[in-house]
Amino acid sequence: MSALLDIAVGTVSLRPYVGAFFAAYLLAAVLHLGWRAVLSFTLVGYLISFASEVASINTGFPYGWYYYIDATSNRELWIAGVPFFDSLSYVFLSYCSYSMALFILAPLRGWRWNLVPLESRALRRSFSVLLVGSLLQAYLDIIIDPVSLQGHRWFLGQIYGYREEGHHFGVPLSNYLGWWLVSAVMIFALQRISTRDSGGDMPAGVRPVTGGALLGPLLYLSVIAFNLTMAFLIGETTIAVTGLFIVFLPLMLMAVSLFRRTNRYHPEELAESLRDYPWQPTPEKRGVTPGDGTAAAAP
Repeated sequence: MSALLDIAVGTVSLRPYVGAFFAAYLLAAVLHLGWRAVLSFTLVGYLISFASEVASINTGFPYGWYYYIDATSNRELWIAGVPFFDSLSYVFLSYCSYSMALFILAPLRGWRWNLVPLESRALRRSFSVLLVGSLLQAYLDIIIDPVSLQGHRWFLGQIYGYREEGHHFGVPLSNYLGWWLVSAVMIFALQRISTRDSGGDMPAGVRPVTGGALLGPLLYLSVIAFNLTMAFLIGETTIAVTGLFIVFLPLMLMAVSLFRRTNRYHPEELAESLRDYPWQPTPEKRGVTPGDGTAAAAP
């Protein structure tokens, strides 16, 4: 019993940053999708990512041949040769990528200090969200993996390696292709889970709070910022600067798009969003005169 307790404590204490990101995921995702959807996706997403890792360390598919270094299995939870925290990370990375894709692709309605993506059931299930979301998740790994591979130089520790050194700071291109494939499977599952019929009622846990729609995208940006910061702190300036160059243009495009798209939706898009998700915050429900420029959204 004592050994099991030590492992349970170590699973959390050895990876406090994973715990912090996971807690942020729970907050953002529950407010957005509700407890039932979040619990379902956490389980399904974990199983998908865990299966992909077990397959890859034993067969080389889908990420290519890599291996975990068993240095902490007596201090944290490992399952079938895979650290528990690693597969768990895929879950919040998948959600924040999905949330970011929705934020990029949905019409935006803003007033005062609030900004709401006009999501609809059709948009959540669309191929566009699947494509953009899976690419965004694979994109995160392009930033994360070169830093994680230097884990012996920071508190992550050296937990894994590749059989052959890859071309991108030691990471093989097969890893990124595998991430794209697995990300697509996970986001496809999340699309289906997030659009299950709730009988027209607001899912338990969903709260239309001011700024709530920004939590998922902010989690996405926080993961990037954390890894680039760690690269700078351990002296991997080339990795950090390369990462900054990689993210700068897409972030600027998203920022410009945000300003150009806000309050330039069609009335039909607003009606569809309110029909599918009537509980989302609107200025009318708060007694605010919108003045949101929807007249400018003429076809």
